[in-house]
Amino acid sequence: MDQDATFRVLEEEDAEEAGETRDPGTEREIDHTNRPALVLDRVSMTFKTESTREEVAQNLPWYKKALYTAVRRQPRVRIRALRELSLVVGEGESIGVVGRNGSGKSTLSKIICGKLMPTTGEVWAKGSPMMLGVNAALVSAISGRQNIILGCLALGMSRDEIDARLPEIEESTGLGTAIHLPISTYSSGMSARLRFAIATSRNPEVLVIDEALNVGDAQFRERSQERMQELREQAGAVVLVSHNSKTITNSCSRVLWLHNGVAVADGEAEEVMYQYRRYNYLLAKQRLQPADQHLRAVQATYRPTVIDRVG
Repeated sequence: MDQDATFRVLEEEDAEEAGETRDPGTEREIDHTNRPALVLDRVSMTFKTESTREEVAQNLPWYKKALYTAVRRQPRVRIRALRELSLVVGEGESIGVVGRNGSGKSTLSKIICGKLMPTTGEVWAKGSPMMLGVNAALVSAISGRQNIILGCLALGMSRDEIDARLPEIEESTGLGTAIHLPISTYSSGMSARLRFAIATSRNPEVLVIDEALNVGDAQFRERSQERMQELREQAGAVVLVSHNSKTITNSCSRVLWLHNGVAVADGEAEEVMYQYRRYNYLLAKQRLQPADQHLRAVQATYRPTVIDRVG
């Protein structure tokens, strides 16, 4: 991200629905004390995939039907995984991303980290965003210690820097002598500790954590919370994707709620999580209509972020 760029975040009002124009007082300029570490400007993601649904084939023009028949392929459909979204995360801020399966959380995290190119929109980040996920690759045939060295090299650390920090990183895993054993002997919790230690071995400007804090024992969770606090204090922005309500409220001051690729709410963590838990409770009780009404009521209060690039 260009350090000289200035972003203005506007609370967008729908003039037609609200019956009034935007109040200039709602504009706030991000100053030096809260410079953005991550900016998403009108980002969306649409996938094209094959479908076996008969009605899809029936609605195709005759020439497309003939083409798909000739090449012996199923017709392709568009899946809108993430609708247009703008987002600003400031330095030192931790934002949680919640939503049911298929809501677009993982798609968003992959776009932030550059693993997916968005269909529309742009992403700016201070430094290279780094993703930590429970599915991060480890080499099973070598030891945890050797995996730390390989992981840190992949993160761009020099060998001298790795050697200097290796004892500290090993200690942070809490694995003891198991650090010298092959990964193939590790439990899922032990592997998660190792992945977390590797990913947080340096202080990234933007760290994306996808469900990584939901495994491991109480001691591991406590250590990971402490490390998260260190990252925030050192002005690294954190994006935490999780289903765990307690993890979100303990780690984040702000929450973004996604549903079917659409933003429902973006605000103070306790408030958004209360509304999200209420929605899930209604679904669990099979009260589908009240759940849908609750979702729509919350979404009606959401005001999309508008980004003006100046200079």
